[in-house]
Amino acid sequence: MSLPFSQACENNKRPILDVLKQHLPETGLVLEVGSGTGQHAAYFSEQLPSIQWQPSDRASYLDGINRWRQQSALKNFLTPLTLDVKDSWPTITADAVFSANTLHIMSWPEAQQFFKKLPSVLKSGGVVCVYGPFNYGGKYTSESNAAFDQMLKARDPLSGIRDFEAANKLANGAGLSLLADYTMPANNRCLLWDA
Repeated sequence: MSLPFSQACENNKRPILDVLKQHLPETGLVLEVGSGTGQHAAYFSEQLPSIQWQPSDRASYLDGINRWRQQSALKNFLTPLTLDVKDSWPTITADAVFSANTLHIMSWPEAQQFFKKLPSVLKSGGVVCVYGPFNYGGKYTSESNAAFDQMLKARDPLSGIRDFEAANKLANGAGLSLLADYTMPANNRCLLWDA
């Protein structure tokens, strides 16, 4: 059974896990928005056995995520849900929401919808963790991020690296408060907010 694979997921899973271990509850449900290949879901389910990991993505990604789920045979790796940020979200209550390398792929209106919908799935006191590249003060943090942003916009003019300040404003508008901002490998960040 061939499994979808992302080298970026392979590279960043351990540093992200280190952050998640500091901020996730000991038990509970984590909703992953934009599970992509399913690699993160498989890895985090294995490494965090007391957490129920709920992957989700657009319908076209569910087959690949399910292949990782079947290969892992982990009971806490739940059946993936269909979730497109601009459509209706599943009726669930999560202790945390996790999303990696998604905000720069989404259009800005979709990013706005992502934050707007968080209160509908996140329980009071829950945590939101978003991983990926961000600009600060409207400036790139590295030349490689500037080149990456140009590549993204050439492929889709509505995508692109988001400003931290703009993302934080959307989070605040959704009733979330910045909890932490971690420097990660490869010029990425891990941003956390609590409800």
